Amino acid sequence: MSFEAWTIFALFWVVFVTTPGPNASNCINNGMVLGMRRAMVGVAAILTQATLFLLLSALGVTALIAASPTAFTAAKLLGAGVLIYLGVRGWVQANKPVRMEARPAGSIYLRALAIATINPKSVAGYLAAFSQFVQPDVPIWGQMLVIMPTALVLTTLSYTGFTALGAGLGRAALGAVFNIWVRRVMAACFIIYGLLLGSAATPGRG
Repeated sequence: MSFEAWTIFALFWVVFVTTPGPNASNCINNGMVLGMRRAMVGVAAILTQATLFLLLSALGVTALIAASPTAFTAAKLLGAGVLIYLGVRGWVQANKPVRMEARPAGSIYLRALAIATINPKSVAGYLAAFSQFVQPDVPIWGQMLVIMPTALVLTTLSYTGFTALGAGLGRAALGAVFNIWVRRVMAACFIIYGLLLGSAATPGRG
């Protein structure tokens, strides 16, 4: 991959991981409720998903999934249901006092991994990256040595930033009315993402 191609890819990835979506909402929420240190477990889950999706994209698996109406519909409905459930629960619990939860690290990790995996933005982004930036006449794994570190570093910086934002909001508004509305906005985001995911058309068939 040339330096010019790498620069274009890096800029694309910055936009991809800094555009607010379900992952960003979850990181902000985790930061508010759990604090910075414990919430970083969620960032680790996003990096796990990113690593797997990068590898699967290189193998062409995500392209196969996106091309299958049945697989896409099943993933779409599952993802929509989970996000709407999280949003409704978050809205209902928004007026309860905020406490630093003693939630096990495994629970934080699995929830963040599930949100990252069912996020349609992920599939679209990885497919776009590999269709636009990978050179077909160059061995794929040689290009992955450049693509993967770039993508993972930028992903880490972005979602650590969202987590820090949530932690800052949590400290500033702990127990305050403002905190209730921030939490409701985050909950509404999950519901909106779920509805959009549920109504999304299958790529190439809408």
